[in-house]
Amino acid sequence: MNEDFMFSNFIMALSAVIPLFCLMSIGAFVKYRKWLTDEELNHMNRMVFRVFFCCMMFHSIYTTDLAATFRPKLMLFGACGVLVVFTLAMLIVPRIEPDNRRRGVIVQAIFRSNFVLMGVPIVANIFGDENIAVSTMMIAVIVPIYNVLAVFALETFRGGKFALMPILIGVIKNPMILGAIAGALCLIAGIHIPKPILKPVGQIAAATTPVALIILGASFRFGSTHEHRKQLIGSIFGRLLLVPAVMLTTAIALGFRGIDFVTLIAIFGTPCAVVSFAMAQQMGGDSELAGNCVVFTSALSCFTIFCWILLFKTIGIF
Repeated sequence: MNEDFMFSNFIMALSAVIPLFCLMSIGAFVKYRKWLTDEELNHMNRMVFRVFFCCMMFHSIYTTDLAATFRPKLMLFGACGVLVVFTLAMLIVPRIEPDNRRRGVIVQAIFRSNFVLMGVPIVANIFGDENIAVSTMMIAVIVPIYNVLAVFALETFRGGKFALMPILIGVIKNPMILGAIAGALCLIAGIHIPKPILKPVGQIAAATTPVALIILGASFRFGSTHEHRKQLIGSIFGRLLLVPAVMLTTAIALGFRGIDFVTLIAIFGTPCAVVSFAMAQQMGGDSELAGNCVVFTSALSCFTIFCWILLFKTIGIF
């Protein structure tokens, strides 16, 4: 019986990770075959971000029961957890890394996860697409915090000026946030959207994750690691092992279970956000280190996420 229990947990953990690996592998194959140019990938990435994610957020919130999925305790813990990780990274990283161009990149790699692109699919793979509303609602909380803190870190270490209002305006204009706001307003106001309109929005929402992960796989670029191997290893260790170990243990102690806990795995256990590479490029950070952080944490996370899920499923947390 114990062996059957362990085997079922193993299969469940594997089922949560294999779809991500397969979709990213398809993207890597597309890149290898050169079926899409870098410019075409950029255009597709922009379309997914501006259209697909907006539809996903709108559809997920509009079609859910707000009373059943609203989790103030989860939202508070997620937001505070990100702030705590960011604060500790801002205090510790400057003490061990002398190069300002790398300091902001390392801080961003440690606190900012790929929650939207890889975290939400994990929840869907475990609990089903119909149960991702809790996770998608967390996007509206976590993504704005990520954006503000990332700009603060990168500006701080390049000696720039941190301007909060332009960042907040940019956050409000984020297609995911706009989709979430529109979905919540329509739901609260009781606006009925005709099925012929809602159905294609739902179809786009369902295609968001597969298309986004394929593009992610096709966008990977390996850079030289010779000059920043120690920084890369530290970033990988912090992002994939240290942060999830501390935050998820704390979450267990505070009583989080079930889909709420898996949502926290999605926030704290997923790899570096893809956008961190572009931000490092634009804001004077070490873009090669940032790119390698994204590539290596994304590749290794398939193994570490599997281990976290298997561990916590085996001890009965969800």
